[in-house]
Parts: sequence; structure tokens; C-alpha cells
Amino acid sequence: MIASYDALSEARKALDTPLFAGLPGDVAVSFEFFPPKSDAMMLQLWDVVQALAPLAPEFVSVTYGAGGTTRDRTHGTVARIISEARLPAAAHLTCVDATKAEVNAVAEAYWEAGVRHIVALRGDMGEPGAPFVPHPEGYQNAADLVAGLKAIAPFDISVAAYPEMHPDSASPEADIDNLKRKLDAGASRAISQFFFEPETFFRFRDRLAAAGIDAPVLPGILPVSNFAQTRKFAAACGAAIPAWMEGLFAGLDTHPAARQLVAATVAAEFCRRLYAGGVRNFHFYTLNRAELSYAICHLLGVRPKAAAAIQEKAA
Repeated sequence: MIASYDALSEARKALDTPLFAGLPGDVAVSFEFFPPKSDAMMLQLWDVVQALAPLAPEFVSVTYGAGGTTRDRTHGTVARIISEARLPAAAHLTCVDATKAEVNAVAEAYWEAGVRHIVALRGDMGEPGAPFVPHPEGYQNAADLVAGLKAIAPFDISVAAYPEMHPDSASPEADIDNLKRKLDAGASRAISQFFFEPETFFRFRDRLAAAGIDAPVLPGILPVSNFAQTRKFAAACGAAIPAWMEGLFAGLDTHPAARQLVAATVAAEFCRRLYAGGVRNFHFYTLNRAELSYAICHLLGVRPKAAAAIQEKAA
């Protein structure tokens, strides 16, 4: 009854007062980046890292290309974030097109570089729609990878979760069973694929609870900076784009400033509704841009921290 009363009270507050008035900043945030492809892109990424670092993220993560195509850039980016930005950084690692020995060597190099957190993923083959084929001498799936990483070192491991089901899963139940195997293998938490309606996450959270899964699941937030690009991302991962969102962004392709304002409004309200439903951890897919993620965090009550506090979290 207490939880129901709190939820009702929070919902009433959201309706009766300005949506973001009085939020205490009692949320934890994390950010995802992709490794830069050039020196110019590295400069841009570093500006983003420095802009978001004062928000004291729980961690930041750096993606890893299919088949390890960005392995060196991922490693270099993560190592620099740890050593120079003094942020807790997680490196993505996949099973695609690599032997266990090759994956283990990468993991060992991460540990030597001070990386203590890995986002362990099965990964995709690189071509859209291509079925995953495990390497004959490699890890067979993400659960297998998690177990292998735990045998190498006491990594803190995050895995992926899919509120709308992974496209390769036979059913929602099978998808949740797969998540449970990854957590049972030693993962500490899951990070969700992006989605665009709060109810999608709430229903998923209920299904996880019914399945006996109580590990933290961080909702993945994708602020829409480019709608055409977002549509491609969604098609690849099976995320539904609501009809109202299609209509809202229609006609804004040639008006980038207006599109940015609309994107910020949509994403902020989305996160506020998640907050009203009890969510206190948010993982932002930044696409190596700071403005939208920073603005949403600000509206959620997150304020810059002193450098000493950030470094203490990274230690």
C-alpha cells in the first residue's frame, strides 16, 4: 500500500505542479559513447566527455564494433577517459568473429589498463539482418561470455535487456530467460535497449519481477537528435516508434534548431514520466553529443559536482 500511495502522490504532483519543479536530483546517470574514427572526432568526443563529466555519472561506456572492428579505438578511448577524465569507464565487448583466446586477450588488456567494468554483449554480425553465427572456437552467447570474463578477473559486468524483445528471440518469455542466464552467469545489472514510451519499460519491469529477476535494469534513453537516423536504429533493434512521434518530427528535417527543441521537450517529458514511475537510474545513448543529455539531466535535478567528488567515484 505504501508503494501505491507514493506512486499516486508522485503522479498527482506531476499533474498539479510544473513537471520538473522541486525534483531533488535523486537520480543516477550514465552515458554511452562510440569510439571516434578520426582525430577531429576525438576532439569532439573529448568536448562531450568534459561537458558531461561534472554531472558525476555512475559510469560511462564505450561501444565496440562488430567483429572487434573498433577494438583499438575502444581501448584507447576507455583508457583515456579513466586516466585523464578520471571517470569510471566501461568497455563494450562482444562474441562476434573472435575466438575465446582473442576475446580473453582483449579483456586482460582492459584489466591491465584499469578497466573494471565491461558491457558484455553477444553482438551482431555487422550486416543488417544477418543471423548471428558463433565462432567455432569462440563464446557462444552473452551468458557464455559473462562466465568467461568472470573467470579472468572480478569484472563488474553489465548486459543488455530488451523491453520490446530482441529481434532474434523466439518469444518474450525466451528473451527474459536469456536475460536471467546472463545475470546468473555473473552480470551485476542490465542496460535496456532504447524505447520511446514509459509504459513499455513499466510492463517489462513487471514481467521481470514476475520471473524473479531483481537485478537493476537501467532504462536506455535515446534523445532524438536525428529522426531519420533514429528510425534506422529502431528498425535494426525492433524498437517501436509511436505514430505520434512520427508526426511530431515530420517537417523538421530542414529545421535543425527547432528539431533540437522538440527533441529536448519529448525526451524530458519521457524521462519525467519514468521518474514518476519510480525510475531513478538513467542510461543515455549520447551519440557523442552532450547538449540533449545534459539538458535532460538538469531537468531531472542533476547538478554539476565538485571535481573531488567525481574522482572519488572513479577511484
